Amino acid sequence: MNDELFDAIRATDLKRVTKIVNAHPELVHIKDARGSTPLLLATYYGAMDIASEILKHKPDLDAQDGSGNTALMGVCFKGYPDIAELLITHGANVNTVNFNEASALIYAATFGQEDIAKLLLKHGADPSHKDGKGNTAYDHAKMQGSKRLMTVLENS
Repeated sequence: MNDELFDAIRATDLKRVTKIVNAHPELVHIKDARGSTPLLLATYYGAMDIASEILKHKPDLDAQDGSGNTALMGVCFKGYPDIAELLITHGANVNTVNFNEASALIYAATFGQEDIAKLLLKHGADPSHKDGKGNTAYDHAKMQGSKRLMTVLENS
């Protein structure tokens, strides 16, 4: 059943995912071989409808994969602001850090996701947080040459 759920998510098959999680809601808490939960995988694939379905079953919003990344971190580097907002609205912690001490805001800055960075800041993301190498989100935006994002972070 576990593989079936992950396969349905990878296929972005909402009907199948809905059938599985309605019959076995406990499956929203399982992890695959890489440590991804169904929510992490759905958000990675940009499947907002599937993520919304999984959210109905109260998964751990801040569950971390094998690298310590959360669903919110994933959408920050993939560039899915609508899913980022969905996760935050449901209570995802904007200041969780992964095993390298990187936060969602650091990912947003590293990957030039200005709209997501603004959303994270609006919901209390800490712009002064430093990753494991001592860099803030501003430092990452600067390394990427993203002047607009640097301005957003300077003014936060």
